[in-house]
Order: sequence, then structure tokens, then C-alpha cells
Amino acid sequence: MLKFISWNVNGLRAVAGKGFADIFRDLDADFFCLQETKLQEGQLDIAFDGYTSYWNYAEKKGYSGTAIFTRHTPLSVSYGIGIADHDLEGRVITLEMQDFYLVTVYTPNSQDGLKRLDYRMNWEDDFRDYLLRLDQAKPVIICGDLNVAHQEIDLRNPKTNRKNPGFTDQEREKFTALLDSGFIDTFRHLHPDTTDAYSWWSYRFQARAKNAGWRIDYFVTSQRLAQSINDASILSDVMGSDHCPVQLIIEG
Repeated sequence: MLKFISWNVNGLRAVAGKGFADIFRDLDADFFCLQETKLQEGQLDIAFDGYTSYWNYAEKKGYSGTAIFTRHTPLSVSYGIGIADHDLEGRVITLEMQDFYLVTVYTPNSQDGLKRLDYRMNWEDDFRDYLLRLDQAKPVIICGDLNVAHQEIDLRNPKTNRKNPGFTDQEREKFTALLDSGFIDTFRHLHPDTTDAYSWWSYRFQARAKNAGWRIDYFVTSQRLAQSINDASILSDVMGSDHCPVQLIIEG
């Protein structure tokens, strides 16, 4: 079995002061992927015995950023998706393993007033094309904060959020297009009807205490890995960020 964890930590330096090292060790993953690290190189010295880490930093300080800690040696590592317009914000790391690619991603937010929605649409198309190229070579495991609640079941208040960032028709349609191109949402694959299962809660209005959340953190895999999925779950008891970790276990 291989265990994968993905977590938007909303600032790794902040979470490091809230027990991150203990959480990391307790979860005991083969691959531990982070989004929104908000770091520049050299700002935080963090390492774990038995793990190698890979980092992609945004040019803008205190913004975006991704990382992967792994017990397994990749065949190759790449950063970004090979398009200059998209690769300045530290949003993607890809590990090529023997039997699959692992891609961690922090999808751009469409932002208040949807002022970045047009950019987000271009990103979605280019990122999907990138995944499809990888998928031609070997199966792909994608994880991260995809900044979209796909269906109404994936957030507490769908009606009032219909045109808000992360729940626009356009963003949801792009996620559908990704699935239709040969991928599966692993959580929904195993739990098609589960409600009140969220991975992000606003810091406002006691949203987490009320479980008024959104499911925007995912493990998405190539369809041909479907039979290998042992578990896909949301670790909502883990605190430290406005997101909680999500988990995938596959037979490997």
C-alpha cells in the first residue's frame, strides 16, 4: 500500500508552530504534499528523517507555493507545467515514479469579483492538457487545493454561493471536463452520496465549528487506477489551517 496526504497549510511557518511536525509523523505517509506554503527558499528549515523534500516557490513573497515530502526516490522531478505565464507562482510539482506520476497543485483562485476568472479558465485548459500528456505515458495522481466545489453536495450553502469564486458554473464545468477526459474524483468514487464532507472552512462566522464548509481539496487519478484505490478520505479532525488534509491509499 502507498499512502498519500495532501494539505493546504495556508502558511507553513504558521502551521509549524501549531504541531505540524507531530501531525506529519502521526500521518506517516509515503508522500506528503503541501499547498500554499507561503515561503521563500531559506525561510524555514524543516526536514524529516527518511524523507526527501521538493519545493516550488512563488516569485512573490509570502504567496502560493507547493512542496512534496517523499520516502521514495523519483525518477525525475519537474516544477510548473512548462508555460511561463503559469509558472511564476510555485503552483505545481510533478514527481515521476516507476508506475505513476504524482502531481501536487495549488489551483489559482478566481478572487473576489471574479477578477481572475479569465486567467483561471486559461489555467484550467493548460493544466488539463499537461495532465493528459502525462497520462499518455503512465497513470497520474493529482492532489491539492483545486479551488472548486464540484457539485452542490460539495458545499454547505450552494444556492448563496452560486456565482462566488470556487462555485461558478465555469469553474465547475472545467472540473467536469477534467473528469470526462479520463480522470476520477477519488472521494466521490468511493463515497458518491456522502454529505457534510468538507475540507475548507472560512475563518469567519465559526464556520468550522458549524461545519459550514466546502470540499475543494482533492485526489484525482487516472481512471485506470480506480481498482487500486483502497481509501480516499477527509481528515477533518486535523487542525492548524483553514483546510484539513485529504488522504489517498492505493495498492502499490
